[in-house]
Amino acid sequence: MVSLFDEGAFAPCPAPFNLAAHVLEAGSATPDKVALAIVKPTGAARWSYERLIAAVRGTATGLLEAGLVPGDIVLMRLGNTVDFPIAYLGAIAAGLVPVPTSSQLTEREVAPMLDHLNPAAILRGEGVSCPETEIPVFGPKRFEAWHRLPPAPWHMGDPERLAYIIYTSGTSGIPRAVGHAHRAIWARQMMMDGWSGLRPNDRLLHAGAFNWTYTLGTGLMDPWTLGATALIPAAGTDPAQLSLLLKRNDATIFAAAPGVYRKLLQAPLPTMPKLHHGLSAGEKLSAATRDAWCDATGTRIYEAFGMSECSTFISSAPAHPCDADRLGRPQVGRRVAILGEDGAPVPLNVPGTIAVHRDDPGLMLGYVDAPEDTAQRFHGDWFLTGDQGSMDEDGQIRYLGRGDDMMNAGGYRVSPLEVEAALADLPGIAEIGVTDVAVKEGVSVIAAVYVADTELDEDMLAAHAAERLARYKQPRAFVRVDALPRNANGKLIRKALKDHAIS
Repeated sequence: MVSLFDEGAFAPCPAPFNLAAHVLEAGSATPDKVALAIVKPTGAARWSYERLIAAVRGTATGLLEAGLVPGDIVLMRLGNTVDFPIAYLGAIAAGLVPVPTSSQLTEREVAPMLDHLNPAAILRGEGVSCPETEIPVFGPKRFEAWHRLPPAPWHMGDPERLAYIIYTSGTSGIPRAVGHAHRAIWARQMMMDGWSGLRPNDRLLHAGAFNWTYTLGTGLMDPWTLGATALIPAAGTDPAQLSLLLKRNDATIFAAAPGVYRKLLQAPLPTMPKLHHGLSAGEKLSAATRDAWCDATGTRIYEAFGMSECSTFISSAPAHPCDADRLGRPQVGRRVAILGEDGAPVPLNVPGTIAVHRDDPGLMLGYVDAPEDTAQRFHGDWFLTGDQGSMDEDGQIRYLGRGDDMMNAGGYRVSPLEVEAALADLPGIAEIGVTDVAVKEGVSVIAAVYVADTELDEDMLAAHAAERLARYKQPRAFVRVDALPRNANGKLIRKALKDHAIS
């Protein structure tokens, strides 16, 4: 048998269609229900579905009255506030194309976006960087006043038309503009059963900021699509307070990156009787973190794998649990394969490239104005993720890391995640990351960068590694640091490990 998962296509998206209308349809039936609570230890700011829908549709009116027309691109330079999702949905409701971006981007990073996309307008929050431009810029006084305008009609149309654009880091180091269709939200229904287990009566607390795409999708759009309640920590919330917020706000589902779970586990956790389970995405969740969370809370963490080009499509779920050392299964309705270098599915349990079929309703339309880059990501009918994995007889996928993160040691390709998993529980180690380092031209060795209270005996570490790993997988150097390099969302910056390893 070959590594191909195909249990039938998901139901096609209806037409005409509008992403924002779909997200808010269920909530319109319960106008007084809390759609969003922005929570902090001293209380919460609440938005009912009635208030949320009015703000979204009023924003659509404001954008149209400002002279924008359906199809225009709107760059979002907004901070960690509720204005972010309101502007995003408001633009889509009007048939415009929002481009959500991180508020942490510098002017130097934003300037190429302006040149590439030539947006018709910019929504800019206070203190958020943006180059000087002739493009119309609307600030908070303007777009917050739009909330109170009469509602615009939903701009209905072909579900295949462009709905929004997000930027993702390219393997070349140059960010790519990923164009998604309105149908992308329709595809997220496969995640409800295949990952989140989300139901209309749930209260989902996402640890991320409003302006992170993981939060935007899993933390806001998904709960609102079902008429559930989204809980978002107020800007500036100390991550250590999240467990208290989970308890006080009766959260039933918690979503975060693995680094947040590790942070919470550094202190005793309160009892959280309402919590059903946790969700994790953004990077590989370690078995140690998963087990520690389960021991501390009595709940499981369900992991998902996805990317900007297709969101999450492989996962474990309450209804479909997977083995602890597996990433998950393709969600029912997806068609996923593990491909070899020839572009054909490899045999079961053989490593290859994780690929998703081009007909997946959640797959991007393509990289904006970059047809050659788009074509390079496809092999026939398959979109190549660039991530490595293997599939077993049950359809479960073992994750082996990014193709461009794979290490080369003595001519062998080695997954850094495999080495990290083998060494993560060594005595004294709090965290560990591994990378390959060139010691001379054409020769690389594996180095382990670890966090510990004190310098650990390298001979002891090497001896433990020899017990657990084949020789070519064993680190040849161990370097202690105070903290591993991570981005603002807690994700390991693997390429930065090389600087630590050779310092």
